[in-house]
Amino acid sequence: MWIADRWQDYEVLDADGGEKLERWGTYLLIRPDPQVIWQTGRKDLRWKHANAHYTRSSKGGGSWDFRDLPETWDIQYPAQDGSLTFRLKPFSFKHTGLFPEQAANWDWFGKLIREAGRPVRVLNLFAYTGGATLAALAAGASVTHVDASKGMVGWARENAAISGLSERPARWLVDDCTKFAQREIRRGSRYEAIILDPPSYGRGPKGEIWKLEETIYPLLLLLAELLAEKPLFFLLNSYTTGLQPGVLTYMLKEALRKKNPRSVEAGEIGLPVSGTDLVLPCGCAGRVVF
Repeated sequence: MWIADRWQDYEVLDADGGEKLERWGTYLLIRPDPQVIWQTGRKDLRWKHANAHYTRSSKGGGSWDFRDLPETWDIQYPAQDGSLTFRLKPFSFKHTGLFPEQAANWDWFGKLIREAGRPVRVLNLFAYTGGATLAALAAGASVTHVDASKGMVGWARENAAISGLSERPARWLVDDCTKFAQREIRRGSRYEAIILDPPSYGRGPKGEIWKLEETIYPLLLLLAELLAEKPLFFLLNSYTTGLQPGVLTYMLKEALRKKNPRSVEAGEIGLPVSGTDLVLPCGCAGRVVF
């Protein structure tokens, strides 16, 4: 398992009964986590002093109960190339605008970019609020950041600004990721690295249904055409239960075989639970190095 264990402004304090208690900077949040199926008792008194608690509804969705929490606040991640700053705000579907476990991947590809000894163009698809984009920019890459949500792209640009990365070479695009990739192939654009963080399920602007299990392999074949002659890495994230590490490994090896990858591996990513030797699993990642 790859563990995001270098955070100072974030930690999982405890996990019990379908929920996790987290510290985001100086604020405590309780959020649901379907993988927390154990009942260990809530001995940590901080469960009773959370600043916000997201509760799922039996009818779907859920809602926040706020207790002295600002509308937005910032936390930092101590990346090797300088601190990355993220502006957080709780919004629907329990999220805060950041997936802290992804720091394990930021450290991995940041090292590859720094040691490449050549220009690295990164394509970040389904790029959300820009965690991977900021890490790649800080490491010295140029980044094309693509997400279908205008609000998410704006949020990512704000994160880049408060991280001091506004002057780094980045394109911020609001677009359908698959259609953008198809146009880039026709334009002859190529990238040394691709980061792919697709949702498990979603709908496009015209009601198109996106289901990861049905669309991911054709998308991988498409993106293989966008890799440069001498690519550096490919990263695929998955929060879909059915796509286990073995499945990711198999797909990536087949889809990228013609690019002669040097190594293909996949595994769980996770967050340490404070005060224990336990790690909370948070999805899977497939990593390819050329």
